Amino acid sequence: MKQSTRQTAKPIAPSALLVAALMWLLVIASALAVVASTHEVRKHTNTVETLRREAAQLQVEWGQYLLEQSTWASYSRVEAIATQKLNMYPATAEQIVMVKRHD
Repeated sequence: MKQSTRQTAKPIAPSALLVAALMWLLVIASALAVVASTHEVRKHTNTVETLRREAAQLQVEWGQYLLEQSTWASYSRVEAIATQKLNMYPATAEQIVMVKRHD
């Protein structure tokens, strides 16, 4: 015949309950810290991508300004303005004077 042995539940020590509660609080705090840091990383990543797009747009704009500058400063345009608006003309060979440097 088998004897039934019944085990009685041992009471949990208050210090063990305190440790378990502290561990749960640390797990919850850790999870909240992970969520907060993930949110910050996503915010910063979004900011970086926005700044990269803006930098690319500014680079395109800079190229357009350089092209516009070269167009406005072309020799043919400068010569046409000098001739039409300022009544300038190229010097002839007789009008050119060579100046010698004295050492």
